[in-house]
Amino acid sequence: MDQGGQRNLFRRFHLYRAVTAAIALCSAACGGGSSKTVTVYVSEDQVFSEPVLKDFERDSGITVRAVYDTEEAKSTGVVNRLIAEKQNAQADVYWANEPIRAEALKQQGITAPYVSEAATGIPADFKDPDGHWTGFSARGRVMIVNRNQHLPSVPDSVLTYTDSRFKGRGVIANPLFGTTTAYISALFAAWGDEKGNQFLNGLKSNGVRLSTGNGETADMVASGEFAFGLADTDDAVSRIRQGKPVTMVLPDQGDSQIGMLILPNAVMMIASAPHPETARRLIDYLLSKETERKLAFADCAQIPLHPGVAVPAELKPLEAIKTMKVDYRKVAAKMRELQPALKQWAGQ
Repeated sequence: MDQGGQRNLFRRFHLYRAVTAAIALCSAACGGGSSKTVTVYVSEDQVFSEPVLKDFERDSGITVRAVYDTEEAKSTGVVNRLIAEKQNAQADVYWANEPIRAEALKQQGITAPYVSEAATGIPADFKDPDGHWTGFSARGRVMIVNRNQHLPSVPDSVLTYTDSRFKGRGVIANPLFGTTTAYISALFAAWGDEKGNQFLNGLKSNGVRLSTGNGETADMVASGEFAFGLADTDDAVSRIRQGKPVTMVLPDQGDSQIGMLILPNAVMMIASAPHPETARRLIDYLLSKETERKLAFADCAQIPLHPGVAVPAELKPLEAIKTMKVDYRKVAAKMRELQPALKQWAGQ
């Protein structure tokens, strides 16, 4: 090759490098490349959350990188990962299956405030006042009752567990785990320690059986082994849809009663999120009425927090339910405080 040809080759090489660099710079500045992704850590069951995230991916064109909790981790796996990554955040968004651990992450400085316009209409009771997390699509703690049992009355209150007329006929999930821990902590926060301890002692003296989880509670009632139990709405609705001889009773709906505990999903942005713009878009999507409608009609049968969202026949809309008044910050603190006593109570 002569010198003129070499010069032309070098010019084309440098032009190629310049064009490549410009494309990369434009991609980063204009929202391409890594900004078209979002990483979300998820505690909501994968079977229910993954279809929603796939819909967001399809509708938005944003690639979702999801890290799901395992059943064995009981919602603590991704929480521990978020804590470990505090100084080097890998996640953009956390989708929690209840707000209490979300509150704990806020208190540790792991979340960042974001107030989504999509949350307009969701009651303030289900939002962090500082904007660090927002609730949507809730489970309720309900009584599941076997219709074939001869009972002195309908078990329509959590206090049925300590009623001597129902001795040996109730089952409840171990309060060291899952939503039962949150429920016991909420009762202590609402009643005070004295009445809360009386309730726990009453469970033992009235022969209440401990199960390994809400699903087992629902199965024990459906089989007739026990007459009633406390579980989540999805556990009760699934047995009803399976044709089991059970009914779902919303507890403590009377004027002088405490109301039904509502445990919404909660979504939050992670502090120093690598992709804040796509994080906000995902949060907006999860808080939308359409997402709540999907989760209401899915097998998880979750209660929408937006007013006016359609629900399946098995559910009541939120506005038709007397809900327990809950300060999730106090419940989070009470949950940590109660752990040693609950372990002793459960014999562990």
